Amino acid sequence: MANTDLSVTTSTTTRQPAVPAPGRFDAATEDRLDRLDREASRHVDDARPASTRTSYAADWNTWLRFCVEADLPPAAVRAGTLVAFVEWCWHQPARPPQPGRPAGRLTTPTTIDRRLSGVVVTARRQLKLQLQQDIAEEARALLKAKTKAIAKTEETRGRGPAPALLVRHMEKIAAALPANRFGVRDLSLMTMHFAIAGREHELAWLRVRDVAEDPEGRGLIVDVRVSKVSPRVVEVPYGSRAHLCPVRAWSRWKAEARLDDDPDGFAYLRLHNRWGTVLQGGLDAETVGDILTRIGARAELDIRPTGHSPRRGLVTESSRAGNPDAVAERQGGWAPGSKVMRKYREVDDGFRENALHGVL
Repeated sequence: MANTDLSVTTSTTTRQPAVPAPGRFDAATEDRLDRLDREASRHVDDARPASTRTSYAADWNTWLRFCVEADLPPAAVRAGTLVAFVEWCWHQPARPPQPGRPAGRLTTPTTIDRRLSGVVVTARRQLKLQLQQDIAEEARALLKAKTKAIAKTEETRGRGPAPALLVRHMEKIAAALPANRFGVRDLSLMTMHFAIAGREHELAWLRVRDVAEDPEGRGLIVDVRVSKVSPRVVEVPYGSRAHLCPVRAWSRWKAEARLDDDPDGFAYLRLHNRWGTVLQGGLDAETVGDILTRIGARAELDIRPTGHSPRRGLVTESSRAGNPDAVAERQGGWAPGSKVMRKYREVDDGFRENALHGVL
């Protein structure tokens, strides 16, 4: 008679005992496996970019505040509680008030959407909750309806999306930059930021060795090793406008700051506020954005550029030049078919792709 106990069946091919089913190990083995699971989760979490870990931690802290007010246990991550969480977040300031600091504007829909993701991811990874893939579907449907409703009102939330830094803006900035070391660095930072469609932290973490000359003299090969999504290598050719060429601007900054003396040092360094001397430390991500905003104000632009503006600007200008979406996706490290990247492009496509062309 066949043995129906699957835990002790033997293979008719190898004649070796079958692997015991999960949960049937002895206590010592189970403890060791649990420890390996915890270490694996911690290792994966540590491999995430610091900005992602910080965002998820903030999302979870917001969830904990909601749970306290709603008298719910933190592990109560369900479809209904996530809907209530969206409703609660909708009426919360993005920055809670603190002594000496007023509350921020009401939380933006994109922040609430990210908080949903942060709560679900944290519940799965830290609390080991077995959550359905679409557990936040109803919560996001409510968020979408609320977002659509405020479009018909004058309500504002947050500062809105970063404006695109276009070539015409960079022309004005380049003309307004000071003729000193600050001007040399900031021009290189701006044009490199634009050329690789970079994020602030990607520019901040660039090392000198990551920016290499193309062996055939066609420009630069930039190895973006630290990225929110995934590392990438970006080819940066010489520009047709010499005063905005990222390759020439990098060459001038590299010589000015004597970057070849330390190939392992940061590509963009701090400068002494008064004397302009090159300091040892690199720029942090926030400072990269602040520099863009400062030089934009100096040039009296009609926009207030931020650290995300060059990224949006490259997509816009690339679309205007008729380049395929896949080219911009690869340049900026977007996933193929990225909806976010296309949203950047579509904002400017109304004049290029218009039903009135050839009609009036």
